[in-house]
Amino acid sequence: MAVAVAMARDGNKPKFNVTGVELPTINGKARMDSINKGIFPFKTSDKNLEISMERAKQQGNLKATTDPSVYSEARVIIVDIHLDISFHDDEPRLDLNPLKFAIREIARFINPETLILIETTVPPGTCEKIIAPCLHKELKERAIKQDSVYLAHSYERVMPGKDYLNSIINYPRVFSGINKKSADVCQDFLKEVLNTKRYPLTRLSSTTASETAKVLENTYRATNIAFIDEWTKYAEAVGIDLFEIINAIRVRDTHSNIMMPGLGVGGYCLTKDPTFTPAAAREIFGLNLEFPFSKLAVKTNNLMPLHTLNRLKKNLKSQNLKGKKIIIFGVTYRQDVKDSRYSASEILANHIIKEGGEILCHDPYINYWDEMDLEVLEDYPDLSDFDAVVLAVGHTEYKKKEINYWHKADLLLDANMVLSPEQINKLKRHSGKIISIGRG
Repeated sequence: MAVAVAMARDGNKPKFNVTGVELPTINGKARMDSINKGIFPFKTSDKNLEISMERAKQQGNLKATTDPSVYSEARVIIVDIHLDISFHDDEPRLDLNPLKFAIREIARFINPETLILIETTVPPGTCEKIIAPCLHKELKERAIKQDSVYLAHSYERVMPGKDYLNSIINYPRVFSGINKKSADVCQDFLKEVLNTKRYPLTRLSSTTASETAKVLENTYRATNIAFIDEWTKYAEAVGIDLFEIINAIRVRDTHSNIMMPGLGVGGYCLTKDPTFTPAAAREIFGLNLEFPFSKLAVKTNNLMPLHTLNRLKKNLKSQNLKGKKIIIFGVTYRQDVKDSRYSASEILANHIIKEGGEILCHDPYINYWDEMDLEVLEDYPDLSDFDAVVLAVGHTEYKKKEINYWHKADLLLDANMVLSPEQINKLKRHSGKIISIGRG
């Protein structure tokens, strides 16, 4: 988003000077240093993002700092921070302290006539019930009128990967403000940054509505994925190809977004967002409501990698993983991204280790797997050294890998539609056992 704002131009001149604020941690300072050198701080397959970052450095309108006093220089402050959720007795529990800290920090330096735009995915009701009171309390201590600072919510609909930056600028946006003036100011800002002529803005009646829209979008997608789990097992059991079936169904416009089988759901959004509204209903609004579909979707998606685990075990000669050497190709949560948070591969890897197996991992975007505290291979190893090979993530690099490389696998499990049907048929004719999630 910082790069997108820095790209906005008025003729030949940039519209904005952009400063990114990071926490003064080791990782925060490393990201700050990278940005200040004009280098995108994460490995990315989006070449446009890298080029645009370098261009912003050259034109001098994008920098980073760990000094919060820069908030006093801002006309717009965009909040994009990590907001997690924990569980107690299987019930989601909100921890909004990091968000409250950020708002208090901003309020210490903010000036009147400034917009605070919340892009963090938050539980519904957060802007109205949590952020606004916190902000107004700090402003009151500074003798600043609360209605002189504008508060709005707008969520990104991003597609991480090769079109990451494009999906921020060229995609419809939803937004709302804590009041009419805030919504008006937010709308004016978004029009300066996003391609709103081709992708119009949708203005909702309240920030709670905008917050709910984001969470409902992701909950719908997570539920759609969970729904396919039972059909995946059915297809494998009766010996049919669920991929060709779903492709046949997708020709109907009403069913074009039905999901495909895979290893499981991962990432920062779909694994937690379905839990936000149940938690908010209870903790923010004091309501006693049930969300059975959302709850079942989360449970189903968390268990999905275990289906791959069971298929792996059943196809080993020993029917168990003890002493077996397994290599997992792909540790990120989706293809062609560097983000490994809450990846389905992590669940799979942990269970292989728990059952006595030894794992090695390869990923073109990860050198070190932080969540597993594990070194990741940079080179492609000899597959004949392993009892089984799992294709866990459909990175483009894997899809383009010469088919002769995969021939050496004694047991190859394609868990995420990495190989095409044609490639699978070639492997079946020339190599060992090939199995595929979603294909009987």
